[in-house]
Amino acid sequence: MRSVRHEGNERTMHRTKEEWVADYLREGIISGRLPRGSKLKQAEIAATLGTSITPVREAIKLLDAEGFVHASSHKGAVVAEFDINSTEEIVDLRVTLECKLALKALGKLEQSHIDELVSLQKDIEAATERGDRDAVRLINYRFHELIYMAADLPLTLRFVRTLWARYPFDLINKVENRIDRASDEHREMLSAIISRDEAAMIAALRTHIRAGWEEFKSSYAP
Repeated sequence: MRSVRHEGNERTMHRTKEEWVADYLREGIISGRLPRGSKLKQAEIAATLGTSITPVREAIKLLDAEGFVHASSHKGAVVAEFDINSTEEIVDLRVTLECKLALKALGKLEQSHIDELVSLQKDIEAATERGDRDAVRLINYRFHELIYMAADLPLTLRFVRTLWARYPFDLINKVENRIDRASDEHREMLSAIISRDEAAMIAALRTHIRAGWEEFKSSYAP
């Protein structure tokens, strides 16, 4: 698996320190490495990443604005909990905005991007084979993030990240055999991207987003 820190990644090289730290924390939350309700300790994060407290503090402010964490002067920053009552609307918004990003990205993805997506798909299949749900969530995030970054629509991507912050990725991946189906859905998306087939890509992306939610709803017991 790739380092969470994206060492040497082109997109990291063009990011500020706080954006880099925010990406690290965002990945940690989506992957489950930073569980819901857990407190983010700035000094520990800074030590882990080899940076000062300042970019960590600014990154947490960014994630607070996106909804990944709840920050206060008294309690510090805590990873946001999941609210099932708002998720149906979130799914609809995800489909609309992520399809917009994917369509815009399709004509801009270079061969280096395609190669990276192929590599990520291999990682997903390997993680699925060994039953590593946490790894699948993390790679899923990187797969989508890579595509959407290529769209060069930063405001739309910011809205999508706000939706991701409120989406139960961790719970959905616990649904029996969900990671196997997610791997197959990613393969369909990748095939459409390689062939530059807009209709097939959008159909595969819609299926991917909605399938996980529908499977989770049918099995959810609060």
